[in-house]
Amino acid sequence: MSDNQKQARTLEGRVISNKMEKTVTVLIERQVQHPLLGKIVRRSTKLHAQDDLGANEGDVVRIAECRPLSKTKHHRVVEIVTRAEA
Repeated sequence: MSDNQKQARTLEGRVISNKMEKTVTVLIERQVQHPLLGKIVRRSTKLHAQDDLGANEGDVVRIAECRPLSKTKHHRVVEIVTRAEA
């Protein structure tokens, strides 16, 4: 990798909607420690991603950050990690 190229940030999540054309909604879940209680709490984020691979609902996908593709879409589906069971 050359000096002027950055490595794209990648995240892994589950596809919760593929009703749009070439766009999927991916749910990213993470576990963080509550600042006061110290208990582990589950937090989630929904992101829109460009899907050229044909991911379906329930698939676990890896998405990478990219240039803004629309008002809400700033990620691309890089690979489908596991397919959902039919």
